[in-house]
Amino acid sequence: MENFIIERIKNFPIIAAIRNLEDLKDVYSSNCEVIFLLTSNILILKDAIDDIKSHEKTAFIHFDLVEGLGKDYKAVEYLKEVVKPDGIISTRTNILTYAKELNIPCIERIFLLDTQALKTGLNSIKQIEPTAIEVMPGVAHDVTKKLTTEVYQPIIAGGLVKTKEDVINALSSGAVAVSTSEKSLWFID
Repeated sequence: MENFIIERIKNFPIIAAIRNLEDLKDVYSSNCEVIFLLTSNILILKDAIDDIKSHEKTAFIHFDLVEGLGKDYKAVEYLKEVVKPDGIISTRTNILTYAKELNIPCIERIFLLDTQALKTGLNSIKQIEPTAIEVMPGVAHDVTKKLTTEVYQPIIAGGLVKTKEDVINALSSGAVAVSTSEKSLWFID
């Protein structure tokens, strides 16, 4: 079976990164089929996910950024049983490992700060085997290209992607999609 993330971004490889819930109204009229929710709190999270799904969009929650959500296994279970996102994003190995055990699609976010960060990220990816990987910054094209030879998971380029040229360069370097909060990119052809 093909990776469902690939299926969802096949027609439009730009993922809306939402840092303000008010931006959801703009995403709903955009070409984006996948949303990375990078803000929320436990009081409104379920309603936000239900709203996203009612607009036939795929919703990933950035686990580490949800206010009021414990950073433990019960929080992962809560997301699966109550909130029901399509998947989670995290930098936390233990959270991603447990999410995978619960059959929650997971995206491991790695920061390409230096050679050691890349090495650490590769080791973590091999241990967790996430559904996909988000590399930051998304404009580190040479490193993204190298990463595509080291892992089999789809790579999403995120962070500092601001122009159509950034999108083209990221996709040319081997990323299958980009995540961006730059609204103008949600509507490009």
